[in-house]
Amino acid sequence: MGTAPTAALAAYTPDVAAVGNSLTATALLGLVPLATFFVLLMVAKRPALQSALGALLVAVLVAVVGYGMPLRLTMLSATQGLAFGLVPVMLIVVAAIWFYELTVVSKRFEDLRRSFSAVGRGDLRVQAMLIAFCFGGLLEALAGFGAPVAITAAMLMALGLPPLKAAVTVLVANTAPVAFGAMAIPITTAGNLTGIPAEDIAAVVGRQTPVLALVVPTLLLFLVDGVRGIRQLWPIALVTGAVFAVAQFWCSAHFAYELTDVVAALAGFGAAVVMLRFWAPKTPDDQRSQVEPEPLTPRRVSLAVLPYVLVIVVFGIGKLTAGGIDVPKLLGTFALELEWPGLYGNLLAGDGSPAGSAIYKLDVLGNPGTLLILSGILVTAIYSLTKEDGRFPMSAGLAVSAAVRTVKNMRVAIATVATVLSLSYVMNQSGQTIAIGTWLAAAGALFALLSPTLGWLGTAVTGSDTSANALFATLQQTAGKSAGIDPSLLVAANTSGGVVGKLVSPQNLTIAATAVGKPGSERILLRKVVGYSLGKLALLCVLVYLQSQPLLSWMLP
Repeated sequence: MGTAPTAALAAYTPDVAAVGNSLTATALLGLVPLATFFVLLMVAKRPALQSALGALLVAVLVAVVGYGMPLRLTMLSATQGLAFGLVPVMLIVVAAIWFYELTVVSKRFEDLRRSFSAVGRGDLRVQAMLIAFCFGGLLEALAGFGAPVAITAAMLMALGLPPLKAAVTVLVANTAPVAFGAMAIPITTAGNLTGIPAEDIAAVVGRQTPVLALVVPTLLLFLVDGVRGIRQLWPIALVTGAVFAVAQFWCSAHFAYELTDVVAALAGFGAAVVMLRFWAPKTPDDQRSQVEPEPLTPRRVSLAVLPYVLVIVVFGIGKLTAGGIDVPKLLGTFALELEWPGLYGNLLAGDGSPAGSAIYKLDVLGNPGTLLILSGILVTAIYSLTKEDGRFPMSAGLAVSAAVRTVKNMRVAIATVATVLSLSYVMNQSGQTIAIGTWLAAAGALFALLSPTLGWLGTAVTGSDTSANALFATLQQTAGKSAGIDPSLLVAANTSGGVVGKLVSPQNLTIAATAVGKPGSERILLRKVVGYSLGKLALLCVLVYLQSQPLLSWMLP
């Protein structure tokens, strides 16, 4: 059993052979909370929050009864995970969605939507590709949690695409951007849980998902218009995908990884706009857009794009280190490090020293959530001073009410993610995750081939790449260390694998079916998209395996 001295407040050291002095038995018992979560969610069809609570209860029992972790330390571990799930994880997500809501209540989002719809010289296929891929990527960057699917599906139907075709198109498009969704919260979560710098994980993800970005625009043309669409429009798809991929690669490693999808989406769209000035698609009559958008003035387009430019500037300043100026270091002076009361000093590492995981860390000013709130305040101020048709469409009151509404609408999602993080902390600090990872590492180098599958499974079931990383990031790290594979590669592979699990998740399928007015069509949509999901997963599995070998190891930073 794990070390559990009988003191007033017993200390505890995780033991990978706590059950019967057997690694296999210990790992199999550690799998029970995960199995509980998936069975409750998929078989019993319970809501995600109830499933997470059930799994958390089982994880506590496994930790206390099976691994010998003192009950008080187990509960303290759960509270630390809860705190981390609320701040910074859900703070970032709520701030991102609030920022998006500001563009809606200010009436500028409609202008941005029409700007995307106006591009394409009336070719429905080009417009569908740009809306589903670039605009959807932009929405994924700021909102995530199903918003890109719901909004872009409705837009494609407005252009004239049949409902189910519109739903399939946006589901397949909502893959490459997911890893960096909601200000890259899946990567931030993985970094905090594993102790691997989030920037390192992002740089590796930025050498995996761009491969998907290269092919997705062409695939969307096929979904909209078959082989003819590819034959007539492959140049614009190639340019859009290539520029998106290059921007994703560059921003993930050399700028602010939180802004990767914002930069990539705007760059891909901008490249398409420039190309269409010199290249005109051959548009058959049956593929002409049914909507003639009202022309927008340059001023209205500029104001619509302003929030996204502004957030890039704010985050860019937050990362600035040049000319003797080190903004991250300055912001870091306000960072919070709290030795979790009652847990730190009693949760011990293998050498008997206090476990570093029992320290709660929060970058107060440099946190993406804080920077997003600052960006939102600036947007509110600028829009409030921008006169439009003799009125002021934006105000501080509208911004505050949008924030309140965002928190209210997301209360279940907030509770769910916080509970999943509690589950992951109990599993990690009790040793359940370490035991599972050490056991799986017996696959050796082949584990790299299977690594993305865990992320795919986690996201397919939970509908969230963030939750998939909360469940499996530490497991991937442990397996990597034991198998002699770069842990950063495997944690990134978990994130990238989750990307392609998104389009088959019940949550996303339901959102798509509802958005196109076809509730109950989830099974039909699943049949249409599952092949694309598995095909992309196979591509990532091979890519990650080759990146773990000398053949493609040069791709890694």
